[in-house]
Amino acid sequence: MSLDPDAQRVLDLIRLTGRPPFETLTPAEAREAYLAGRKALQPEPPEVAEARDLTLPGPAGAVPVRLFRGRNCPADVPAPTLVYYHGGGWVIGDLDTHDGICRHLANAARCRVLSVDYRLAPEQAFPAAVEDSLAVLRHAVSSDGAALGVDPARVAVGGDSAGGNLAAVAAIAARDEGIRLALQLLLYPGTDLGGQHPSYALDLSGFPLTSATMRWFVDHYAPSGADRTDWRASPLRAASLAGVAPAYVMTCGFDPLRDEGIAFADRLAMDGVRVWRVHHADQLHGFLTMGKVIRASAAALDMAAAALRLGFDAAAG
Repeated sequence: MSLDPDAQRVLDLIRLTGRPPFETLTPAEAREAYLAGRKALQPEPPEVAEARDLTLPGPAGAVPVRLFRGRNCPADVPAPTLVYYHGGGWVIGDLDTHDGICRHLANAARCRVLSVDYRLAPEQAFPAAVEDSLAVLRHAVSSDGAALGVDPARVAVGGDSAGGNLAAVAAIAARDEGIRLALQLLLYPGTDLGGQHPSYALDLSGFPLTSATMRWFVDHYAPSGADRTDWRASPLRAASLAGVAPAYVMTCGFDPLRDEGIAFADRLAMDGVRVWRVHHADQLHGFLTMGKVIRASAAALDMAAAALRLGFDAAAG
């Protein structure tokens, strides 16, 4: 399968602008470069019924979050809610870099989205991001979540890339804590920090995410080899996935994380979990945040939102 011509345009833009690979930058420089890329790659954020910033209690202090209420999502009744974890290799990304994704999903799924600004590595390495992610989820499904308009019986977790990793971890932790989730929405997720799956050998020179970039992220996030085998860092290595929430697993053809995402979907199915699998064979990692150039990103987000609606409806029933 050849690369989507729109995705090729992104590669051409990267080459023409001379943006250096993230692994050649400091984490602070990489964050600035990633945020700056929004202007060239992301469309104008869609209007939602409500968007507000607030903080929720976390294990190391307040965790910043952004709460979206989609159009056609009523303000005065508890609503289905997606707790969303942004991508960026646990090192880059924030509420602003993934604002557009969250707005799109809130509108298309007619729900609330609670976007989590978890602590980043290397300043706060593993398991800081996991701890913040779980703290926000626990708050959402508690009685305190009602103040945010959350229906605790219809809560899903989701994320892209590193955020997909955190969502998969949250789904396992939720099972172990007796929290019933409607869905885990895993968008080109990282599921195994070992970096040994065959897609790590893909020649992706000039792509936004290569195996070298991914190793740079992992080195910052989980510098200890022991941490990388912990299921909270590598959910594919969990002893069992039986009993976790139904899953929507989306993978891309031009992505070093492709095979571990597919392997995770396989493990879920083997352990008796309902799985929706979607593979965009002609797309590159990160295309969901490139909708200004890659037209397929909007359709892919609509598909994810449709799965969310099904998950919320099933949980309500």
